[in-house]
Formats: sequence, C-alpha cells, structure tokens
Amino acid sequence: MPIRTYLSWMICSLLLLIGLAMPSILAQDTTSRDIWHLKISGVIGPASGDLLVRTLSDANEKKAHLLVLHLDTPGGLDTSMRNMIQAIIDSPVPVATFVHPKGARAASAGTYLLYASHIAAMAPATNLGAATPVQIGMTPPQPRDPTKQDEKDDNLGAAAHNPMQKKIMNDAAAYIRGLADLHGRNADWAEKAVRDAASLSASQALKEGVIDLMANDLNDLLRQLDGREIKVKDQPYQLRTTDVRLYEVTTDWRYDFLAVITNPNVAYILMLAGLYGLLLEFYNPGVGLPGVIGGISLLIALYAFQLLPVSYAGLALIALGVGLMVTEAMSPSFGIFGIGGAISFAIGSVLLMDTELPAFQIAIPVIAAFTAVTGGLCVFVLALALRSRRSTLVSGTSMLIGAKALALEDFHELGKVQLHGEIWNAQATSPINAGEQVTILSVRGLLLEVAKDDRPTTGDPQ
Repeated sequence: MPIRTYLSWMICSLLLLIGLAMPSILAQDTTSRDIWHLKISGVIGPASGDLLVRTLSDANEKKAHLLVLHLDTPGGLDTSMRNMIQAIIDSPVPVATFVHPKGARAASAGTYLLYASHIAAMAPATNLGAATPVQIGMTPPQPRDPTKQDEKDDNLGAAAHNPMQKKIMNDAAAYIRGLADLHGRNADWAEKAVRDAASLSASQALKEGVIDLMANDLNDLLRQLDGREIKVKDQPYQLRTTDVRLYEVTTDWRYDFLAVITNPNVAYILMLAGLYGLLLEFYNPGVGLPGVIGGISLLIALYAFQLLPVSYAGLALIALGVGLMVTEAMSPSFGIFGIGGAISFAIGSVLLMDTELPAFQIAIPVIAAFTAVTGGLCVFVLALALRSRRSTLVSGTSMLIGAKALALEDFHELGKVQLHGEIWNAQATSPINAGEQVTILSVRGLLLEVAKDDRPTTGDPQ
C-alpha cells in the first residue's frame, strides 16, 4: 500500500474518532463546579422573590452546578411565593432548599418552596407546615369535627365553610400536591398541611417522606448530596458536591431598595408625602421643591403598591378622605367635609392592605398619627374660618356706612368728598360747604349719599 494512501486512511480514521467522541467530551463538563449559596430569611415578599429569580438567572448564565437556598421564613405573599416556585421549576440549575439554622422554620409559603425544590433538607430542631392560605375574612383552621366519622364529610377542615374559602383551599391543596408529585414527596401530608395547618419537626418530616435528608450544616449537606442523582426538567442530573468552589450570593442595592419601599408602612408614608407635596405645590405654584419631592414619592409608592396586596377600596377611601379634607381647607363647611374626610382616611388606611399577614399590615400608630395630624390641620382651618366669621368687617361697601368724610368743595346736590385719602363723588339733599364734615348714609356704586355733620372738624377724617 502506498504511503500516501496509508496516511490518508489514518487521518480519516482519526477524524472519525474525534467526531464520535466530541459530543461526549462537550457534554462531560457543561457546568462548572461552582455551588452558589443564597440566604433568605424573614417574610417572603417582592424583595426576596426578585432576589431568588435574579439569582437563578445569573446562576444559569454562569453555569453553576447547584444553588443551595438557606431558608428561614414564617411565610409570606402568595404571588411572590409562586414567582419563586416557577423560577425554581424552570431553572436548569437544581435548587437545594435547606431550612437552617437550628430553630429556623419553613412555615406557610416556606413549605411550598421546600416541596418545589429539587432537594428538600432541614437541620435538626427546625419545622415546616402550617401552609393554610390566609385571606381577609378567612377564619383560621380549626380541628376536625370529632362527631363526623366519614372523612369525606369533613375533608376540607373547618377553615373553609363558604364557596370562596373552599375555592382558595382547593386551589392551594391541588397546587402543593402537584409540587409533591413533581419530586415524589408525601402528597397526603402536604394536603393536610394546607387544609388543617399541620406541622412537622425535621425528624418527623424525614420519616414521613416530606424531605429528602437532614443535615447539621452546609458542609454536612454537601457531603450527603455528593453522588445523588436527581431530575432537573425531567432529565437525570448527578450532583458532584465535593472539592467544589462555594460562591456566596450577597444582596445588592435593588434588593435593599425593594425591601424598604415594599414595607407597607414606608409605602404608606411615601404615598401621603407625595399627596401632600403635590397639594402644597398647587397652593404655592413656583416653589418647586414640594412638587418634585411629592411627585417622586408618589410614583415610588405606586410602584410599591403594585407589588403589594393592595385593596383598591382602601386606596379609594384614602383618596376620598384627602379630597374631603382639602375641600374643607379651601372652602370651610364647619367640619362636615373635614370630619367625613378624617373618617374615610382612617378606614381606608386600615383596609389598604388586602391580607392578614402581620408583616404586611400598616401599623395602627402610623395610621393614628397621620389621621391626627391631617384632622388637626382641618380643625385649625375650621377655627380660623369661625374666627374670621365673628370678626368685624374691614373691607367692602358696608364698612363705609356711617363713616365721616370731608367736603372738598361747595355743592348742593353733587360734589366731591375725601374719605380715607380717596376722593369720591357725593350727593347731598342740603347745601354742603367746603371743609365741612359729612356722614355717609348709603353707597350706590361709586356714588356716596351724604348728610351734613353738625360737629366741627379739621383735616381728613380717619
């Protein structure tokens, strides 16, 4: 065989082998060995939801191997929770939710997050559960009726006795059962946590098949996860958690900004500052500063309300209350508009947040303080109006009746008189001599009817 032919055959074979091996070589290390670590504690809200969604997006771009979510929460908003769960399910980077440290909990919304995660882990002395959805007007769950023997007669629990409550309860139960089926966890207990607000400790949760494992700390968790095979987006995924680089995710300015403005008390104060700033600018056009600060504050408050569970009825009552109190200040009605506005303002403030979660309620002292200040301004304006009503008139034609004027010329019917430094046309029924003092009897337009005053005087009468 010629050498050239032999070399050509060898080169083709080598290229063929490289082509066959290339897909496996490329697939061998599509992800890095980085494990991202994110801590979320406190109430689940817009800030924490936005943080997790952005972190998963960044982890996907950096091809992270795993995201460990450190969780300690009493629950939170349903909308924020569902956004976080959707991001976890759609993420190509698996999420291991770890309830830690000891004494932490994953209550309410935290239970849903645990069920949605690819790995659910808890530290000793932690707990989860109490996942019953809470809305305004919804009674807390009560024990099942012991007189009912048939479980079907009481399968909704005592937390749902009207159609709306049943609708919310059934939706939440179906949602968490779907999350349980997604990762093969205990769906029956998940539904019990929703309908009966059941709770479990970490050891009981492991025994009941609610979580995958227990770990003392992050290193213990990574050691137990090494080599475990899970499913990510219905595809097998093997975890490699030894000799990895740990990347600690820190909060940025966006999270801090959202955490501040989505505090209901802060959003409420920003809204009122915006309204009063714009009103002050309308009263004193051209000042500029109140209008600029008011406009910025109002826009930030509206953005925060868009993220919060706001009751539009409460918002409308607040706007009506402010409008009535402004009307009282501009055209006093002896308290009718002011008192009605203060009542509407207070009721609207209480109803503003459409949830019973304590962390998303406006503090009563804040509402009382702003209502008292606004009502006090109305009382002050009303007092000024009453005072001006009782005071003697200092302007208008009525104050001229009975005043003294000085004749500037001799006249019998029409002539000129001087009053308070001004020259007026005057009419008299008897002759008036120049320099005599006259008394004004009536006013007809710009004509004064005068009569001679018998008392002598000199100078301009005041």
